[in-house]
Amino acid sequence: MRLQEYQGKELFRRVGISVSEGQIATTPQEAEEIARTLGGAVVVKAQVLVGGRGKAGGVKLAQTPAEARAHAEKILQMSIKGERVRKVLITRAVEIEREFYLSITIDRSAKQPVVIFSAEGGIEIEELAKTHPEKIIKFHIHPLVGLQGYQVRTALFQAKLDPKWMTPLSEIFFKLYEAFTRYRAHLVEINPLALTRDGRWLAVDAKVMIDDDDVPSELAGWEAEELASSSEERAAREADLQYVKLDGSIGIIGNGAGLVMSTLDLVALNGGRPANFLDIGGGANAEVMKQALKIVLSDSQVRGLFINIFGGITRCDEVARGLVATQQELGIRVPMVVRLTGTNEIEGRRILQEHGITPVAGMEEGAAEIVRRVSHNI
Repeated sequence: MRLQEYQGKELFRRVGISVSEGQIATTPQEAEEIARTLGGAVVVKAQVLVGGRGKAGGVKLAQTPAEARAHAEKILQMSIKGERVRKVLITRAVEIEREFYLSITIDRSAKQPVVIFSAEGGIEIEELAKTHPEKIIKFHIHPLVGLQGYQVRTALFQAKLDPKWMTPLSEIFFKLYEAFTRYRAHLVEINPLALTRDGRWLAVDAKVMIDDDDVPSELAGWEAEELASSSEERAAREADLQYVKLDGSIGIIGNGAGLVMSTLDLVALNGGRPANFLDIGGGANAEVMKQALKIVLSDSQVRGLFINIFGGITRCDEVARGLVATQQELGIRVPMVVRLTGTNEIEGRRILQEHGITPVAGMEEGAAEIVRRVSHNI
């Protein structure tokens, strides 16, 4: 279950993380009234479950209540990546001194939560991984031990931050971990985590994903907000697949969240832009692969596909048959690059080659090849 920004901020507030003050509006008139109540400059932010809203014009600064009303009127008429904007968050504008990135998610390959931190926030983490991978700090949390103080201190020292920031940042790490465990989340993300000019630490934005099979009772009913999600995400939920829509042109499919995350990073490092995150799980068969391809290809932005499968429970020949069947059924014309390794990988690669689909041996090779083919329209 993906939460809207204002809902994620409410969860952060409950665990003691300060958030930028604001209220939800569903009409331009409400936006104007909220802006007048808050006083001063405000930010009008579309509440959607897709990324890229700022680039699409869904985030606007307003100096007056009348300007907030005008921005809200335009934004409430927008659709961003196929999702209709039904609500806007009117939040008090803050003067930011420094921005950071902080998130906790699940690394399925390691079977542990992973913390991701950067002293540079406010930009897409995929872009930062491409341009300055050394600025991204990651470490795992043992599920039976929990987040440890020495781990946080090591990460902050590694980031070479001002010592006076160590204590407040450490507190935010632990509060975010509390939100992650208390609400049984798959992802909790603050981007940016802002240090304001008057010395406050604020979560300016919030991204939260909750385990669909273990939603806390205090969040009952919040899933209704997902009705506004993209058609691809609705289809993925119905097929019991983990899918997140992004704003690139290369469709990504893999088995295991950690593997898919690594694939996204490799594509970005090679100059490509992932169009999605799609995890087909550990026991995916030909039918599941077929459903995954249909979901990814329903996104009109997708110009190429990189499928990265590590076969253990998943049989590579089954995956290959699903790929071939779907290619024939849908008449897929975009380039496909497939990395198959593990159970029955030789048979899987043979099936792909016989039907004109490019198999590769390694992740790095596959990422470079799909970026090359998409950029050259091959």
